[in-house]
Amino acid sequence: MTTAEATIGDQLRGWRQLRRMSQMDLALEADVSTRHLSFVESGRSRPSREMVLRLAERLEVPLRARNALLLAAGHAPAYPERKLDDPALAAARHAIELILKGHEPFPALAVDRHWTLVARNEAVPPLLAGVADTLLAPPINVLRLSLHPQGLAPRIVNLAEWRAHLLHRLSEQCIASGDPELARLRDELETYPAPSAGNERRSYAGIIVPLILEVGGQQLSFLSTTTIFGTPAEVTLSELAVESFFPADERTAAALSQLNAPAGRSSALG
Repeated sequence: MTTAEATIGDQLRGWRQLRRMSQMDLALEADVSTRHLSFVESGRSRPSREMVLRLAERLEVPLRARNALLLAAGHAPAYPERKLDDPALAAARHAIELILKGHEPFPALAVDRHWTLVARNEAVPPLLAGVADTLLAPPINVLRLSLHPQGLAPRIVNLAEWRAHLLHRLSEQCIASGDPELARLRDELETYPAPSAGNERRSYAGIIVPLILEVGGQQLSFLSTTTIFGTPAEVTLSELAVESFFPADERTAAALSQLNAPAGRSSALG
């Protein structure tokens, strides 16, 4: 939907269909006439910059794709896109480092829109013992690292449950972003060996899916949360997420404290 060859009409139609909205639904949401929206999608009318942004807002289009819509309509992008090491993003990098460092001795990491590792704290490496070197060579894809048979998968006690959780989450991201690279990643992960569902552990009333990982002969249980920037107006920041893992029980908390003593510094990888 966001290729250089796609017209503004093609892209809008693609996003509208992805959101399962009719032309009338979108026209009512965006306060435009159905006739005008039909003309835009068919290429008979070029939308103004304001209309493109209004339609994109109603369709919940990611910032990167909003820029693509604007370019296709002949307008300049509205949202800057910088590399994470750009001086303009120094404050954001510092905030991420503080979050990662502050979470020690528990593991936390930052990923981009394709689940590529951007940074992690010093509690992460001790959990990666035995992972194949090829999976740890940058760029590191966190989902591939988790579910690959030469990655963490053999040590994930509730692999069937955790795998289903990650694939479901990735599928939702594919729908939300319309990103073909995420769809390819999902297709790849689905080819990895899948265990039977017999080792599922329906903990926490089925509300939270834990990660149960064998580390040094112990089973450590984690609950995870995701942190994103609340109101980003920059493409790179809008696509960053911090994945934090909390101990699900006192035994895991004690084991992590011992495993990571003394705590080190957070480490940027991207």
